[in-house]
Amino acid sequence: MNFGNTLISGQFIKRYKRFFVDIKIRDQIVTAHCPNTGSMYGLLKEGNKVWISESKNPKRKLKYTLEIIEDNKSKVGVNTHLTNKIVLHALQNNLIKELKNISKIKPETKFGKNTRFDFLISNNQDKIFLEVKNVTLSRKKKIAEFPDAITSRGLKHINELVKAEKKNYKIFILYLIQRDDCEIFTIAKDIDPDYANALGQAVKKNLNILCYDCKFSSKGIKLNKQIKIDI
Repeated sequence: MNFGNTLISGQFIKRYKRFFVDIKIRDQIVTAHCPNTGSMYGLLKEGNKVWISESKNPKRKLKYTLEIIEDNKSKVGVNTHLTNKIVLHALQNNLIKELKNISKIKPETKFGKNTRFDFLISNNQDKIFLEVKNVTLSRKKKIAEFPDAITSRGLKHINELVKAEKKNYKIFILYLIQRDDCEIFTIAKDIDPDYANALGQAVKKNLNILCYDCKFSSKGIKLNKQIKIDI
């Protein structure tokens, strides 16, 4: 997944009204869009180095978008709008070893009355629903965690995936760690025990869990290596 333009570096000042962040670029403070509805726990420290993108769309109210925050000298991708683009690129280029020989990829596929999964994937044998979760939280060195806040939406997706399995779909959740400093992934049970319990039960009902981190470059972000799962 390549950035549309070269990113601009600056310093984080503050976040407010959920979707707004103030960024200092040299001697100027600009307001940027924050494309992340999570708590971004541990990342919002004044003075942290950040990278933002600049939109060429003259109709946008905010011309800048927060893309990356540096945490303890490690880059963390915070733009959740990029998550599915990173995974789509990985699927199209056979970078996910558990999901190869794909004949069709359909993003944002409806299931039931009120649910959309991130991807419906087909191969010669199976139809697969894949839900993707963006991971930024790391409270202990080399350990990534999800979620960073209570997630009723995430809980709903687990329950709906279990329903899909009963209709002969294979079901997967891919936790995409948008950082490159973690070796283990786990569930933050203290933050959302209901999510943790539901996930554990769903694994017993054939839910497959995948976890990969990301590689950052000046051009963009792409899927990197598989991360050990400890849940």
